[in-house]
Amino acid sequence: MASYKYCLCFTRKFRWNDAEPPADVKAAFAAISDGGAQIGPQQLRRFLAETQRETAATDAYAERIIEQIRQQRHRQLLTKVARPLISVEDFYQYLFSDELNPPIKSQVHHDMTAPVSHYFIYTGHNSYLTGNQLSSDCSDVPIIKALQRGVRVIELDMWPNSTKDNIDILHGRTLTTPVALLKCLKSIKEYAFVASPYPVVITLEDHLTPDLQAKVAQMVTETFGDILFYPESDTIQEFPSPESLKNKIILSTKPPKEYLEAKSFKEENRSVNENVSKEEEGWGKEVPDPKTEMKSYEHEDDENEKDHDDDDADDEDDGQKRLKSSPVEYKCLITIKAGKPKGTLKDALRVDLDKVRRLSLSEHQLAKAAASHGGDLVRFTHRNILRIYPKGTRVTSTNYNPMLGWMHGAQMVALNMQGYGRSLWLMHGFYRANGGCGYVKKPHFLLQEGPHGEVFNPEADLPVKKTLKVKVYLGDGWRIDFKHTHFDAYSPPDFYTKVGIAGVPGDTVMKKTKIIEDNWVPVWDEEFTFPLRIPELALLRVEVHEYDMSEKDDFGGQTCLPVSELRPGIRAVPLYDRKGEKYKSVRLLMRFEFV
Repeated sequence: MASYKYCLCFTRKFRWNDAEPPADVKAAFAAISDGGAQIGPQQLRRFLAETQRETAATDAYAERIIEQIRQQRHRQLLTKVARPLISVEDFYQYLFSDELNPPIKSQVHHDMTAPVSHYFIYTGHNSYLTGNQLSSDCSDVPIIKALQRGVRVIELDMWPNSTKDNIDILHGRTLTTPVALLKCLKSIKEYAFVASPYPVVITLEDHLTPDLQAKVAQMVTETFGDILFYPESDTIQEFPSPESLKNKIILSTKPPKEYLEAKSFKEENRSVNENVSKEEEGWGKEVPDPKTEMKSYEHEDDENEKDHDDDDADDEDDGQKRLKSSPVEYKCLITIKAGKPKGTLKDALRVDLDKVRRLSLSEHQLAKAAASHGGDLVRFTHRNILRIYPKGTRVTSTNYNPMLGWMHGAQMVALNMQGYGRSLWLMHGFYRANGGCGYVKKPHFLLQEGPHGEVFNPEADLPVKKTLKVKVYLGDGWRIDFKHTHFDAYSPPDFYTKVGIAGVPGDTVMKKTKIIEDNWVPVWDEEFTFPLRIPELALLRVEVHEYDMSEKDDFGGQTCLPVSELRPGIRAVPLYDRKGEKYKSVRLLMRFEFV
C-alpha cells in the first residue's frame, strides 16, 4: 500500500476591524445629542465650546464643519439639506481627522513686532551638505528642502574656487565636493518664502580675498534685488522686527582680522568679512582629518577635545592676502554683525548697550558656559543673538539636544537638517509653534531681568506651574502606509506608545503604554499626567514602537508638539517617519487637558 505525506502550509491572514469609537467619544456624543442618533450644528458648537475649549465657535462655523465631515466621510459632494446632521460614526471620523481636528494651532499668533533677538529662529547648520561633514556632495537641494520645511537661517561657507576667480560653497579643508555660490543664491531666492513670509537670514562663513568679496556683493545684489535688506547704519542698537523684515533676505557675517586690528586707528573703517565661525570664542581649533575623524565621531567630548567645525584660523599666507580692507559694497550688506570676541568667556558675553551683535558657541562650549556662566548667557540673549552649532566630531551629521540652548535663550540653535534622530524631531516639533512660520517668540522670563538683576535659571528648583493630562485612546493607519509584513511576517503588529516631555530638567520624563498584541488598530485607552514647571519651553514627545521579543523594537512613528500650542480636548495627532516626513495615514486619537 502506498504511503503519502501531507504538507500542511498555513498562511496567516492579516485581518483587522475598525476600532469602535472610544467610550469618551460615545459619552460626548450622547451628552450633546440628548440620547438621539444624530446631531446638528448647535449640538456640535456646544461640544466645541465645552469639551474642545473652542469658545469662539459659532453655529455657522459648526455648520461648515458638519458639511466638511459629511463630504470627507462619504467622499462626495452632498446636496445641502435643510438641517445637516451627522451620526456618532461621522462624529468619530471627524475627531480622528488631523485635517479637520488638528492637535495644535495652525496660524501665526505671536507678536511679530519685537526685535529679532526676541525670537527663537529655525536654524540650519552647513545647509549645503547632502550627507556627512567630510566627504558628501555640496548642493542647493538640501537648502531647498530646508526652506520648504520653514527653516529661516541658511549657512553658506564661501571659499575661492580652484582657479581663484569665483566662489564655491563647501566645507573647507575636507573632501566635500563644491557647489557654486550663485546656484545656492538663486535657489534661496526661489524658495525663501514658500513656507513662511518672515525673513531668511544667510550666515556667511567667509574665506575670500577682497576681490572675491566684491564679487559676492555683486552676486547678492543682482540675485536678490529689492528683497535684500540693507541696514540703515553701520552700527545698530536694536535689531529690526520679523514683521518689518517680511519677505526680506538678511546677511550675517563677522569682521575680518584686519578690521579688528584697524578699528582702533579708524573707527569708521568698519568692514565685515568672516562669518562667525564655530570658534567665535577666540579659542583656536584644529581641522579634521577625514581619514581619522570618521573613526571617532560617536565619542563624546573629552577634556582636551578640539571643535573641528568651520575653520577660523587662516593660513599665514592667506592672512597676508587679506590685509586689505573689505570692499565697501560688501560691508554695507551686513545686517547682523558677528564680532569675534577676545579674552574670557565673561568678556565674550558682555552686553554693549550701544550695539547688538551675534556670537557663536559650539555645543561643547555651550555646555561649559551653561555650567559656569548660565546667567551671563541668558542676559546676553536679551538683546544680542547667540548661535549654537554641532561639535566638529559629528562628521556623520548627527545632532545634539537643542533644549540646553533654548533654555538659555539662544535664538539660533543650529542643527544638521540632512540628518535625523530624536534631536531633530525636537527641532521640527519646536518650530511647529506659531503657525510653523520659523519664528517663535521667546517667553517673557527669557527677555527680562528681575528687580535685583536676576535672570532665568533653568536648573532652579521651580514650582509646578501647570499640569498636562494626556490620554492615548488608539492608533490607526499602519495597515495603509506599511506593507503587511513590515513589522512581522506571520502576525499583526504588537504596538505600544511612548509619551513624555522634553523641557527643563525638572519636566523631562518619558512613559509608555501597555503592549497591544496582534492588532493593526491598537486601543490603549491610557492616561498620563505631567506636572510642568516651565510649560512655555516644554515639548510633548510621542513615539509608537512595535514590540519585538528577539530583536530591537520596530519604529512605528513619532511626533513632537509644543505644549503651549496644544488644543485642549479630543484631537487627531498625525505621526511622522524617522526623517520627519508626515505619514499619509498613521495617526493617534488623543485627549489633552490642562489642570
